Amino acid sequence: MFVTRYSQKEVLVKIKKNCYSFKQRWDLNKEEDFFAISSVLRVPSYVSLLSALSYYGITTQVPQDAFESITILSTKNYEIKGKNFKFYKVKECFFNGFIQKDNYFIAEKEKALIDALYLYSFGRYSLDLSAIDIKKLNKGLMFKLIKKYPRKTIEVVRRICKI
Repeated sequence: MFVTRYSQKEVLVKIKKNCYSFKQRWDLNKEEDFFAISSVLRVPSYVSLLSALSYYGITTQVPQDAFESITILSTKNYEIKGKNFKFYKVKECFFNGFIQKDNYFIAEKEKALIDALYLYSFGRYSLDLSAIDIKKLNKGLMFKLIKKYPRKTIEVVRRICKI
């Protein structure tokens, strides 16, 4: 079969079943191209956590070759040609606060931090809090968004964001 043969010759990069990229194109991808690939790997999902915080300039931490997203499906990692695509499961009621950009979905900056702090509050995510610039966030919006989260998460958000 054509696709199998060209994948073995590394002309094509397999993203998932029936979804491929030319290797030459893969090597030229930018951050936003990998965000779009994330959206294809796991549906539904949106880019969030450090990937979104870095994109918005909220953190000095830059995930190297890692792209983090939120999903309502199971937590899962994909490694494709040196790039790591990480998906973290949240309850469906927390799957919101994102916008569509071009051909992918990304959390709004306040929601990206709330997603990270939600997972952090339950020990499911590590985060260097000293790298986060809280001044770039709308605390009023954050206060509004956290109301439906568990008490544990609300306490962490209030302590860290001083709201």
